[in-house]
Amino acid sequence: MKSKIHPEYYNEATVVCSCGETFVTGATQPELRVEICSSCHPFFTGEQRIVDTEGRVERLRRRYNLQ
Repeated sequence: MKSKIHPEYYNEATVVCSCGETFVTGATQPELRVEICSSCHPFFTGEQRIVDTEGRVERLRRRYNLQ
């Protein structure tokens, strides 16, 4: 088996979400930045919210004149 081919593992890596939530997990990087976590994801919160990327929802609403 080859030695020194595995990345360093951090037992207490900090995960920071764009909503402001932070938590600690294990990872190969000391800090992870994510856009959606379990605190703000519609599946876990029960909210029916559309996650808009690059204005696609607004463009669709303008095109089909939806409110």
